[in-house]
Amino acid sequence: MSAEADAPLIDLQGRVIDYLRVSVTDRCNYGCVYCIPGDGVEHVERADVLSFEEIAALVRVFASLGVRRVRLTGGEPTVRRDLPRLVRLLREIPELDDIALSTNGHLLSELAAPLRAAGVDRLNVSVDSLDAERFRRITRRGDLGRVLAGIEAARAAGFASIKLNTVAIRGGNDDEFDRICAWAWERGVVPRFIEEMPMADGRAYQPDAQVAAADIRRQIAAGWPGTRVVAEEPDRAQGAGPARYFRLEGGGTPTGARRFGIISPMTEHFCTTCNRVRLSTAGALHACLAHDDAVDLRGPLHAGGAGAVARAIHGALARKRPGHTFQLIGLGGPRKAMVQIGG
Repeated sequence: MSAEADAPLIDLQGRVIDYLRVSVTDRCNYGCVYCIPGDGVEHVERADVLSFEEIAALVRVFASLGVRRVRLTGGEPTVRRDLPRLVRLLREIPELDDIALSTNGHLLSELAAPLRAAGVDRLNVSVDSLDAERFRRITRRGDLGRVLAGIEAARAAGFASIKLNTVAIRGGNDDEFDRICAWAWERGVVPRFIEEMPMADGRAYQPDAQVAAADIRRQIAAGWPGTRVVAEEPDRAQGAGPARYFRLEGGGTPTGARRFGIISPMTEHFCTTCNRVRLSTAGALHACLAHDDAVDLRGPLHAGGAGAVARAIHGALARKRPGHTFQLIGLGGPRKAMVQIGG
């Protein structure tokens, strides 16, 4: 590759890109209300889905440009057949420090051990309620018992980190935040709460259901009277993503215990510290979750190899936006749904 193509990934805002999220499929065995609009989405034709070898080749180029962390997402990545084989291919890339996976947990009971053995370091598992009926309503067809069993299988498999992801929904699960935290902390799992975003042109977004980050913190603290929420200092070793971490102190809370994270794209923006880009199921590079502009990488891979891919990546980074345009009323989001690119 040329010296220019081989340069580290730094965008026009001076943000260093060292984290890649890879959508291995845009299909899912759940239908979460905040992820998939009621009228559905168009899926990539199966013939257009990147092969594992193509994914590994593209990730190898990203790694040569300074990417050190990769997260496999979907849709639901575990519905992609033989996913551990992809993990093994990625583990052969020496520059990668960390491989993580985001999952709804439905298939974790069967896959946790094989994924850990293949080389997945960390897991994020979605749990939007600890009430089985609510869980099924939010996910449209989810099985809470299977997911919780999958988390136990993951704990037994020995992942370096397991985090619980909960999309905060006013009137849907906002009375459970303290219960979710307690459940997670009892198992050595870090709970995280996510503000809903107006993806898919806002078709799945309900402004009245938005729970702001400040309200999430207040509601968690209210579950343990006498405690206070303390922000932790940013520490990249705690995760490559956008979550900010907090802990409860006082009220008899042990020091260092009871940590939780919040991902707050709507009310406490984090665009200035963005360090990530996304690769779609069909090989398109999305420099920002919140915009639809994308650059094809599959074509350059087959036409010109690693050098052509690197030049395409740099071209996309040169156009990476300073931030999103999400609005609390549900405007300003991209046409793509979350299931089509990964959270």
